[in-house]
Amino acid sequence: MRCIDVFNGDADGLCALQQLRLAEAVDSVLVTGVKRDIALLERVTAGVGDLVTVLDVALDTNRKALLRLLEAGARVRYFDHHFAGEIPTHSHFEFSIDTSPMVCTSALVDRHLGGRHRPWAAAAAFGDGLPELGERLARQCGLSKPDAERVARLGECLNYNSYGESVADLHFDPAELALALRPYRSPLEFVVESPAYPRLSRGFDEDMHAAASLRPEHETPDTALFILPDAPWARRVIGVFAHRVARENPERAHAILSPNSSGDYTVSVRAPVAKPVGADELCRQFPSGGGRNAAAGINHLPRHEVPRFVAALGRHFSGGT
Repeated sequence: MRCIDVFNGDADGLCALQQLRLAEAVDSVLVTGVKRDIALLERVTAGVGDLVTVLDVALDTNRKALLRLLEAGARVRYFDHHFAGEIPTHSHFEFSIDTSPMVCTSALVDRHLGGRHRPWAAAAAFGDGLPELGERLARQCGLSKPDAERVARLGECLNYNSYGESVADLHFDPAELALALRPYRSPLEFVVESPAYPRLSRGFDEDMHAAASLRPEHETPDTALFILPDAPWARRVIGVFAHRVARENPERAHAILSPNSSGDYTVSVRAPVAKPVGADELCRQFPSGGGRNAAAGINHLPRHEVPRFVAALGRHFSGGT
């Protein structure tokens, strides 16, 4: 039997995988990529006797490949919190899918494992822009306030590492980072002992310092839109920067546009923190758009579509609706 782990390269995907592999130690094939690389099941070939575990990638985006794997006889288990559409029924398919705005995939894995490795779930929640969930999970596993802050920082750094147009933009390939996490039963051990963490932390601080001077290109009482420069540091900060500005202005929706190599844009959207719904609905109006209620994105927005996107952003979140 082959075990194949398919996971989003962000904090949530990494920490979900870390929890599972601490609980179920197996040698597995890793399939992952940058944050926006979500059609991951297309890369997988599996058949009778194989187990494919999918973490933090939308079922709706991977539906065709999922059905192909099930028809080939593979067993698939699926943990996710993104828009799923119709969920297949199959004897070889197990799933834990919850699209509630205050849930992340690592919290679903934590639930599945009965809290056995909960500090990693807390790190994921902080990294995924869900600080209230992160704080609750940290309290439940008895972390002190200083330790919870260290775990939160790690979550942000892991999430930060996942953003880029390609793996070349990142400090670490997410597959490499998953293996670097593997020996550590606690995120605090990783922070103290791993040679990877100082590199992540230093890069995070340098890039966020560069982002501090960014100002909105379009702004209303209900929305703000930022356009980042065409630079690797800007592609790396898009997700963390979106979380930061969303928390600073909780009544407002935010969109962050980052130039890509084709001359167009990658988009991150955050619904208002005070009412964290609608981001995925907005993004699904555009090809390659999707995500979850509170946070979503568009993998490729043509430059000529930017005015239409700005108008749609304003309509969708006007008056907090």
